[in-house]
Amino acid sequence: MRHLLRASLVASAGIMALAGPMSSQLAAQEPVVEVTRPMADAPYWDASLPTEQRVADLLARMTLEEKVAQIITIWDGKADIQADDFTFSPAEASANYPQGIGQVARPSDTSGPASPRTTPRRSIEDSVQYVLDAQRWAMEETRLGIPILFHEESLHGFAAKDATSFPQSIGLASTWDPDLVREVNDLIAAEVRARGVHSVLSPVVDVARDPRWGRIEETFGEDPFLVGEMGVASVEGLTGLGTDRTLRDGQVMATLKHMTGHGQPESGTNVGPAQISERTLREMFFPPFEQVVRRTAIDAVMASYNEIDGIPSHSNSWLLNDVLRGEWGFRGAVVSDYYAIEDLARLHQIVPDYKAAAELALQSGVDVDLPQGAGFEHLVESVQDGSVSMADVDRAVTRFLTMKFNAGLFDDPWPDLALSLTSNGPEGVALALEAAEDSLVLLKNDGVLPLSLPDAGAADRPTIAVIGPNADVARLGGYYGEPRASITPLEGIRTLVGDRADVVYSWGVEITQGDDDWWEDEVILGDPAENRRRIAEAVEVARDADTILLFIGDTEKTSREGWATGHLGDSTQLDLVGEQNELFLALKELGKPIVAVLVNGRPPSYPTVAEGADAILETWYAGEQQGTAIANTLFGFNNPGGKLPVTVAREVGQVPVFYNYKPSARRGYLFAEVSPLYPFGWGLSYTTFDFGTPTLSADTIVPGQGVTVRVPLTNSGDMAGDEVVQVYLRDEISSVTRPVKELVGFQRVSLEPGESTTVDIAIRPDSFALWNRGMERVVEPGEFTIMVGPNSEELTPVTLTVAQ
Repeated sequence: MRHLLRASLVASAGIMALAGPMSSQLAAQEPVVEVTRPMADAPYWDASLPTEQRVADLLARMTLEEKVAQIITIWDGKADIQADDFTFSPAEASANYPQGIGQVARPSDTSGPASPRTTPRRSIEDSVQYVLDAQRWAMEETRLGIPILFHEESLHGFAAKDATSFPQSIGLASTWDPDLVREVNDLIAAEVRARGVHSVLSPVVDVARDPRWGRIEETFGEDPFLVGEMGVASVEGLTGLGTDRTLRDGQVMATLKHMTGHGQPESGTNVGPAQISERTLREMFFPPFEQVVRRTAIDAVMASYNEIDGIPSHSNSWLLNDVLRGEWGFRGAVVSDYYAIEDLARLHQIVPDYKAAAELALQSGVDVDLPQGAGFEHLVESVQDGSVSMADVDRAVTRFLTMKFNAGLFDDPWPDLALSLTSNGPEGVALALEAAEDSLVLLKNDGVLPLSLPDAGAADRPTIAVIGPNADVARLGGYYGEPRASITPLEGIRTLVGDRADVVYSWGVEITQGDDDWWEDEVILGDPAENRRRIAEAVEVARDADTILLFIGDTEKTSREGWATGHLGDSTQLDLVGEQNELFLALKELGKPIVAVLVNGRPPSYPTVAEGADAILETWYAGEQQGTAIANTLFGFNNPGGKLPVTVAREVGQVPVFYNYKPSARRGYLFAEVSPLYPFGWGLSYTTFDFGTPTLSADTIVPGQGVTVRVPLTNSGDMAGDEVVQVYLRDEISSVTRPVKELVGFQRVSLEPGESTTVDIAIRPDSFALWNRGMERVVEPGEFTIMVGPNSEELTPVTLTVAQ
C-alpha cells in the first residue's frame, strides 16, 4: 500500500547524502560541448526535416563498410577504443574503427563481461566523461559524424554505480500496480538518460511457466494479461506515454525481450528448445509482445535464444517478419540477444560458421548484432560475394539509423553531469521503498503478524531472534546495480526497533561458499558439517527469544541466468537448497513462534516451511530499501498487499504448473496432491476485505464489444490496506479447447478501515477472442462466465452472453 509516512521513513533509514567534491575534470564546471560536424550543410543534420528524409540522405552517402559498422556493437572489445586507464581513446578508436561505431554496450562498465566485484564500474563522473569523449570523437573525427548509441541494462533499476535499485521484476509484478511500475521506469529512464545513454535492454515480457528456469525472477510471471499490462507500463515509463517515436527529454528507448517462448524451455534449462505449438504461442506467449507493440512506441525487440519447432528465433522469418512486423505492425529494429547470432553456428548448428550465421539472421529480420558484432562483421564480405544483397543491409541500417534520429542523437546526444549526480537521491530512495513495500506478499499468517512493540522505556522488552543466511545481506537479484546505500533486513529491524526490544542475530547456515556474486561461474553449496555447527549456534541464540524471524531462500547464484555451460543457473529442485530446512526444523523444536521471511527470485516451493511456520512473508529481491520495507511490514507500519504473479508448485513433479490450464489437465496423481502450494494471485493482508456480488454493465454483448464488471468492496477490518480485485473469464463452450480461467482485468485498491467502494473493471473486446481451427482470431457466440475475487481460486461468478 502507499505509505503515508514515506518521507519520514526514508529519513529514518539513514539515507546517505549525495557524493561530495568531485575529482574528475568535470568537477569545475559543466562541459561546454561544441563539435565541428563534417558535412555540416547536409540535409541529415537538419533537425527540421522528417526523420525518413534525414535517414535517406545519410544512407545515400554511406559506404558499405560504414553501413555495416552501424549495425554492430562494442562490448568485449572495449580495449580497442580505450587507453590503459579505461578512458576513451580517440586514437585507438580511429585506428580500430575508422568507419565509425554504431553502438557501445554498457558504458558504465570498464571492460565488457566481468563482475563489478572484480572490475569496478565507472563512477558517474567517469561514465559521463567517457560518453562525452566518445561522442565528440564520433561526431568530429569520423567521415560522416554519425553519433554512437549507448545502451545499458535497467531491468529493475539502472545497472550502474550510484543508481536506484528497485525490486526485481517478479517483485514488481507482485504489486499488481501498473501505475507504480510506470513511475519506477520513468525514474530509471531519467537516471540512465542523464548519463548520455539513450537505450536500455528492458523490459522482459517472457511468460514464465517453469520455475526451474533460473531467469524466472526477471519476468512478470506466468499470466499473459498481467505480463502484458506490466510490460506496457514499463515501456510507457521508459519512453514516455503515447506512441510518438521521437524521444523526449529524460526518457530512453526500450528493448522488448525476448521473442519468444523463452519462459518455458525444455527441461527448464535456459536457452533450451521451446516445445510450443503455434496455438500456445498465440494464446500464451505472443500476447504481451503484441500488446506492447500495438500500444506503445517500442523502439526495439530482442529475439530469443531458443528454437521453436526446430527454428532458432534469430533465424525465424515467420516470427520476426510475418508476425512481429506484418501482423502487429512493428516499425523498429530487431536486435540480437548477446552472442545469439554466433549461436546459430556454435550452438544450434544450422550453419557452418559465423559468416553464414550473420547472413541467415539478417535475411530473417535481425537488424543489429549485440554485443560485439562477431557475426555481422562478416557482412561486408557477404555483400561482396553476393551472399546477401545491399538491400538487405540497407533495410537493417535504415531501421537502426531511424532509432538514432528519433533518439535525438544527431541534435543533442550529450549527458548532463549535474543531473546525473542526483542519481539515487531522495526521490529515488523514496520510490524504491514504496515499490518494495508494495511488492511484499503475505503467504501465511496464524496471527503472529504484525509484531507488536512496547512503548519506549518499558521495563519488559521482548527478545527477537533474527536468524538466517539472508538476514544481514541486501540481495538485489540479477542484472543488479550499485545503489549508494542498501538496507539489509537486520539493519532495518534494528533501526525500527531501537531500544524497545532486544534483537539477537545468528547466521544459521551458509547457502553458497564465497561471495554471492551473480557473475561468478562456480557455485558450491555451504559445507554441511560446518552448517550443522552453525545451526546449533543459531538454536542457542534463539533459545530465549520471544519470536524468531527466519530469513531463508536463495542467493543470486542458486537461481539465475545460466548463460553458458560453465555458468549454470537452472535447477532440478524447487525446495530450499543446502541445510536451510534443517535450520528451520531445529528452530521449530524450540516451540517459539516462527516467521519465515523468504528472500528469493523463484516461486517459494518450500512445503516444510509452508506447513510449519506461523507466518510467511515473501519478499523476493526487494531492492535497496528491502530492509526498511520488510521491517515496516513485520511490525505493522506497512500492511502487505502484494499478490503472487505465479503459481507455486508443491514439488517439482507438478511442473509445469500454472493456473490457466486446459480442462483435460490436472486429473490427479497417485500418492500426491494436484493442487498447488499457493495459487496464482494469492496474497493475504492484516485486515479483511468483503467482496459484494459482481454485476455486469450488460448481460449480453456482440462480438467486438467489451463489458464492465462492477463489484462492491469493503475493508471490514481495523487497519488500512490494499486489495487486488481480480477478474477472470471462462468460455463455456468453444470450438477449440480453452483454459479453465483466464485473467482479463485487475485493479489494486486502497481502503481505510470500514471504507467501502465500488470497483469498475473493463474487459476488453479481444479478451473474448480465440484462435479457431483455421488459426483465425474470432469471437464465438455463446456463454462466458466472469469470475471476480481476491485470487484465482476464491471467485464469485456471473454469466455473460455473447450473441450472434
